[in-house]
Amino acid sequence: MNRRTRLLPVAITIAAALLATSCSSSGSDDDNSSADGSPSSPPAATAPTTPDGSTAPGTPSDAATTPPAPGTPSTPGSPTAPGATTPPGATTTPGTPSAPSAPGGTPGGTTPPPPAGARWQPTPGLAWQWQLGGTVDQSVDVPVYDIDGFENDASVVAALHAKGRKVICYINAGSWENFRPDSAAFAKSLQGSDTGWKGEKWFDIRKLDQLKPLMAARFDMCKSKGFDAIEPDTIEAYNQNSGFPLTPDDQVKYNRMLAQLAHERGLAIGLKNDLDQIPALLPDFDFAVNEECSQFDECDRVAPFVKAGKAVFHVEYKLGTDQFCAKAKSLGFSSMQKKLDLDAWRKPC
Repeated sequence: MNRRTRLLPVAITIAAALLATSCSSSGSDDDNSSADGSPSSPPAATAPTTPDGSTAPGTPSDAATTPPAPGTPSTPGSPTAPGATTPPGATTTPGTPSAPSAPGGTPGGTTPPPPAGARWQPTPGLAWQWQLGGTVDQSVDVPVYDIDGFENDASVVAALHAKGRKVICYINAGSWENFRPDSAAFAKSLQGSDTGWKGEKWFDIRKLDQLKPLMAARFDMCKSKGFDAIEPDTIEAYNQNSGFPLTPDDQVKYNRMLAQLAHERGLAIGLKNDLDQIPALLPDFDFAVNEECSQFDECDRVAPFVKAGKAVFHVEYKLGTDQFCAKAKSLGFSSMQKKLDLDAWRKPC
């Protein structure tokens, strides 16, 4: 099982890790609740959902899934199960060509604009579920799921598609993890300082020629399993103690490379945190994933995504929904409260 919290300078990161340990080991009134905060009951029968390689315990289930209301067929080019439909609010919009990237883009040019409708374009306000720990609870009635790309096989994605869901592939794109099946492919020279999470080290993102084919292989895995989009994690190493003299421009180049790889495969891609570079990277990314912008009073900085017609998938860990939902809704965010271990439990706005 893997999970992320908002990346901060090292001292705060370590403190966050200690807090996550404390939270996961302590009791909670939510432990006997379903993923949506209601009393749990047996989930509806679904296709096999056991993640590949997952060692985390199972998570509580929601009540039986309410069948999605009739929707429109998903945009051609988005991998979906035969006959799957898109629930209300998840209807895809015609793809728009990516705006030209600023100078300093990826080697070989900027991300080429895809044909209209070639990839999913998440629109503001879509409800979502983000679960990186445990067997995926497929009973949550939302149009978007974000799940671990390594720990879930194609059958899980297909089962979610059959329910009319779009599915985002969580991948760590900025740091080496010793527990991933492809860990041996990353040379020691690519690995820097510890991220603050056990078994993880920052990548030297300046080495695009070495990292690009490795990231391409991970994105190919997401594509082959049928995912609709990518959530690349830990993509703001330049403002961390990475062990390398990284610059903001190094990060922009690396993140644009990731966007190019996703778009070449017909996959949408989200910008994870990295608030300082939103003005530069907004044209290259299809949506945003943000952690704790309310707690740190930063949500206005993510708002340009919504203004551009792109979804902001947002979570808070420490704040209750009564403390952030009003503003999040006013900004058009897709917001919810989650536990630090990112299991099935959720409390949406």
